[in-house]
Amino acid sequence: MKQGFDDIIAKVKECGMKTVSVSVAQDSAVLEAVKEAKARGIAQAILVGDEAKIKEVAASINMDLEGFEIIHEPDDVQASLTAVKLAHDGKADMYMKGLIDTKNFLKSVLDKEVGLRTGGPLSHVCVFEIPGIEQLLFLTDVAFMTYPTLEDKVNIIKNTLPVCKACGVPNPKVAPLAAVEVVNPKMPVTVEAAELTRMCEEGQITGCIVDGPLSLDLAIDPEAALHKGATDRKIQGDADVLLFPDIHAGNLVYKAIVHMTDMKNGCILTGTKVPVILTSRSDTFETKVNSIALAAVVAEEMKKAQA
Repeated sequence: MKQGFDDIIAKVKECGMKTVSVSVAQDSAVLEAVKEAKARGIAQAILVGDEAKIKEVAASINMDLEGFEIIHEPDDVQASLTAVKLAHDGKADMYMKGLIDTKNFLKSVLDKEVGLRTGGPLSHVCVFEIPGIEQLLFLTDVAFMTYPTLEDKVNIIKNTLPVCKACGVPNPKVAPLAAVEVVNPKMPVTVEAAELTRMCEEGQITGCIVDGPLSLDLAIDPEAALHKGATDRKIQGDADVLLFPDIHAGNLVYKAIVHMTDMKNGCILTGTKVPVILTSRSDTFETKVNSIALAAVVAEEMKKAQA
């Protein structure tokens, strides 16, 4: 049965409303998203920023702030540190970017005193519900790691697994993508993909099935896999995770899907103490709400893992 964001939101309702702390919350698009997230029973929000500006923006979108906690901090950098500390201290289940530039937002995430470091690298996961594809697709990394090394790719896979599990995919099929599906020493990406496959087979990567290198068509199209005679592969058009060789490939595919298909998506930053919602200003209202829902189910999964 096809899984989608309706199922993710239903999972949130099973585990109860979460709390998101918002850094520099005086942003109309973000306030609209947290307003909707509360209305749908996904998350409460703690709004950190300039209180007068938050109230002004909320009034402009007819948002009733009754029931929302507001912490007044007019300085953007201090607001981000205050907001991230709420997540660091367990008072919020997830952390969201508001009207602050990405560089300063990430500085708060990585702050040694109050940030959300776990000791490993961070990576980005985008979850897509796409018409014509039965399974949810987890794209990584399309926005954060630029040129991941082999070790980085191992960490990207590890960061993605809790997201898959939270979305109901406990043993995901991971496809390290390349232009071709055979190893070619002149194409280092294919060599690394084969190495990731070997590492999984030998138990160095657990909790998933890795099969690479794979071309994109073999990863997501069962008919293409059949026509190409790839019936001996572990993945035959049914990949759950698309692992990209670099940020260019990932970002191009991400934007092609967003702008050329009638899709639904949500994105989070992983490898952190709690899920981090780092949406773009160009992301739709629905994508922002979906990202909050995605972060909520991942937060619940992380809580279970730590229990």
